[in-house]
Amino acid sequence: MSQAPHHDGDHVSMRLFGNRMAGALGPERRRATGQPLPGLSLLPVLVIAVVVLVDNTGGAGMIWLPLLAAGPALAAATNGPGGVLGVGFLAAALGTTLGLEQDVPAGEVAAVLSALLAVTAASALASGLRRRRERVLAAVRSVAEAAQHALLQPVPETVGPFQVAVRYSAAAAEARIGGDLYALVSTPHGIRLIVGDVRGKGLPAVGTAALVLGVFREAAYDEPDLLAVVGRIERSLARNLGPDDFVTAVVAGCPRSGHLEVVNCGHAPPLLISAAGDVTAVEPAHPAPPLGLRALSGEVPRLQHLSFTAGDQLLLYTDGVTEARDHAREFYPLAEGVARHVSEDPAHMLSALHNELLTHVGGRLHDDAALLLLRKQTAETADGRMSVPAPAEVAL
Repeated sequence: MSQAPHHDGDHVSMRLFGNRMAGALGPERRRATGQPLPGLSLLPVLVIAVVVLVDNTGGAGMIWLPLLAAGPALAAATNGPGGVLGVGFLAAALGTTLGLEQDVPAGEVAAVLSALLAVTAASALASGLRRRRERVLAAVRSVAEAAQHALLQPVPETVGPFQVAVRYSAAAAEARIGGDLYALVSTPHGIRLIVGDVRGKGLPAVGTAALVLGVFREAAYDEPDLLAVVGRIERSLARNLGPDDFVTAVVAGCPRSGHLEVVNCGHAPPLLISAAGDVTAVEPAHPAPPLGLRALSGEVPRLQHLSFTAGDQLLLYTDGVTEARDHAREFYPLAEGVARHVSEDPAHMLSALHNELLTHVGGRLHDDAALLLLRKQTAETADGRMSVPAPAEVAL
């Protein structure tokens, strides 16, 4: 079963082509397709009813009747052109009736009706244009979701003896895609994963992320050496990136039992969570420059070897998580949050972290944020089959 990333704000899953029937649409997709939210389409009628009630109660005649134009004007934002015309007709009928009942001069009634007709016509036109723009936005969102589905492919919840969970939030919620990247592939050399962050934003960042992921997926399968995987990504970026562009990334792999390899290229240090719940930042012993900048620094990445046994977890993330600030400009303390929410269920743990992160920033992230959690859950026997270790055993 595949696990799709979740997105900021609405947290919609990566459904490429969902049910487009009105009854199956959520509030955001109703707005995107121009369909009114339940209750809002009745708001213009409620406004007209209030104006009529105030006019009858106060007996002020023409002082209140011009406010009937608020009905069709508001309907332009909540209804389609047909709904706007209906609200305008209702306002005109009630305005005429009240004017006649209150012996308002015919010239003044005609002026009110003329204003209502003008506002209704303009509002119907505005509603039609709004519906058209929303249909275009819905089409763009579908393309963005398709692009993200191809770029950030769903990660399986279980890969061999490992559990995996992913959380991704794009700062540009309407686009649902950004410059952060992640991937996990199962290869003849063990599982390999990458989490990275492209310098910059927008379409150029998305293109660079696609380039990195494409090279990684191919090299991870072909190259037995993890450093060779990193080298292929570096060479590809050197040919295709500008002089000021780069990608920070952590590339990791589990080539054999009980062993984890990590290459950190200018990225935030992963967090290693032991089976006992201890959280340790995996600082690089030999810092390496971001991908794409090796020629400028001359530094060569090196492998970092870690023990990774049953119950251990590795959390990779982007700076959109650790640099998220609250109203007091305080950064989100990721390590402390991990310690609070350690769980044997990676999906539950990331969900709790993500919710706490959104609470910290007040509900909306200002940068792309990606979290990928890998947990060793079982041991492997000599013939490669998986078995579940006893609670006190440490095996891989």
